[in-house]
Amino acid sequence: MEKSLGIDIGSRFIKAVLLEGKEVIDIRHVETSFDPLERCKRLLEETAADSVVATGYGRRLLEVHTDIKTITEIKAFAKGARAMFPSCRTIIDVGGQDIKVISLDEGGKVRKFEMNDKCAAGTGKFVEIMARVLGYSIEDFGLAPLKIGAELQISSMCTVFAESEVISLIARGAEREDIALALHRSITNRVLSMARRVPVEEDVVFAGGCARNGLLRKLLEAGIGKKVRLAERPEITGALGAALYSSESNVDYSGQHPVPGQT
Repeated sequence: MEKSLGIDIGSRFIKAVLLEGKEVIDIRHVETSFDPLERCKRLLEETAADSVVATGYGRRLLEVHTDIKTITEIKAFAKGARAMFPSCRTIIDVGGQDIKVISLDEGGKVRKFEMNDKCAAGTGKFVEIMARVLGYSIEDFGLAPLKIGAELQISSMCTVFAESEVISLIARGAEREDIALALHRSITNRVLSMARRVPVEEDVVFAGGCARNGLLRKLLEAGIGKKVRLAERPEITGALGAALYSSESNVDYSGQHPVPGQT
């Protein structure tokens, strides 16, 4: 049986899913590092797949240096989320360098989407930096308790200015749990502002590595008024979608994004 590989080259991590037929037989998760092309070539050698499709932030590297086909992250996440949750109609992804909100029709095709790929504000990298400033591990940052009545506000979503704002709040004696909550509220508000521009229908799937952040997930559920579904391995959503495209023979491999808001 043929083996199909999907590679999602993110800004922080490279995720790879290997299928044999439609069954997942291997999952890889490695740091992107300073040489993502070399990391990808090593994955290709180790998995020895019959067909490969790449997606993600760094997919152009493979387009330029190999004959591997690529698809947009929008297509990959739509395919992967639908495979994990067949009733999925909305996907929220807070990635390392971008945020995506994708609306699907009843058949699973992309109906509309919003994506902020020009600024890292509110993305996984922002979360990572803010956690470090407050002395949290990235795992513990999403466990910061919700405190009723905590009214701190972070006015800037720019990483540099937000970091200065956090340092100022620390110097004024603010509790770090309150600051953590304010940061998560700011990220949530950014996602919600994008979500308002697409139809948010159930089932809503939270994809990507930041989906593991329990506090962010709770705030998103409260903001959209709907339960958010989470896969066991939300970070592989894009790689799974690429692998599924790889396993199909009649694929539109256009690497171009549709215009935001259109299919």
